Amino acid sequence: MADIRGKRPTRRRAVAVGELQAGEAAFAAIVERRLPKGDAMVMAEIAGLQGAKQASNLMPLCHPLLLELVRVRCIPVPERHAIRVYCEVATEARTGVEMEALAGASAALLTLYDLTKPVEPALSIDAVRLLFKEGGKKGLWRHPLGMSDEEVARYRPRAIARLDGVACAVVTLSDRVSVGAADDAAGPELQRGLESLGAAVRVDVLPDGIEPLRSHLLARAGEGVRLCLCTGGTGLGPRDCTPEALLQAGGVEVEGIAEMFRSESRHYTPLAWLSRARAVRVDRMLVVALPGSPRAARQGFEILAPLLAHAVSMMDGDGHA
Repeated sequence: MADIRGKRPTRRRAVAVGELQAGEAAFAAIVERRLPKGDAMVMAEIAGLQGAKQASNLMPLCHPLLLELVRVRCIPVPERHAIRVYCEVATEARTGVEMEALAGASAALLTLYDLTKPVEPALSIDAVRLLFKEGGKKGLWRHPLGMSDEEVARYRPRAIARLDGVACAVVTLSDRVSVGAADDAAGPELQRGLESLGAAVRVDVLPDGIEPLRSHLLARAGEGVRLCLCTGGTGLGPRDCTPEALLQAGGVEVEGIAEMFRSESRHYTPLAWLSRARAVRVDRMLVVALPGSPRAARQGFEILAPLLAHAVSMMDGDGHA
């Protein structure tokens, strides 16, 4: 099996779909519950639950997961004489649940097939596919064939809230980078992350120390920047002064963000507890100080991304804690 120890658990959800093409006579027998073996749709839904839970037993390299939700629906589609099957699966884990959703949908469809074949052997199972999956590093993925309005309304796929047009800043704190002795690798990671959410991003490099950053933050807040991500200066070295600069800028500390960052980062490295990552609000600008390595910046953005748009909204008085 794939080694997933270096991933952090996140909320995962997937929905799979497929159809049994039954033909006119068999379709009527299914929906009117006249099949010889009983109510095929009810039994198919139960079989789908079992199939989702047994996915790792059916596929040798599939991780066994503790599932927190399985929902199976059988929906008659009269215009095609078909039964459409949906299987929704959710949990919190280090890997996705798409195989469990596909196994559940497939088990339900096979059960429909088995119970219908006595009255109609010319059956077919079509278009079994993943409708969408969400969670993990890649966030929301939808099948290119798209979703109907009814599917979107029922399942509500959740993408990370965007920052379209929001003025953001990235600040790299490094003596060596500021004098050109090293390249900035961490700042661009944060820039790419913010731009992927639609933000308008300004990038700056400053030397380590309290005063350059303190003045810089006050200036950016005065210019209307709403979100500033800093990278570097959060360790235990004598020049690691980023947390102190945030407080000396008059920031109101947002303890929960720093606590969450360290707690979630422990899944990546046991050294996460040594980080002095901090978050403050300076006027109407949220400032988050992250570690200085490119990997830590990338992982830190993955942790923070689901919160950022809501945090900006809260500072406008539009959100709730």
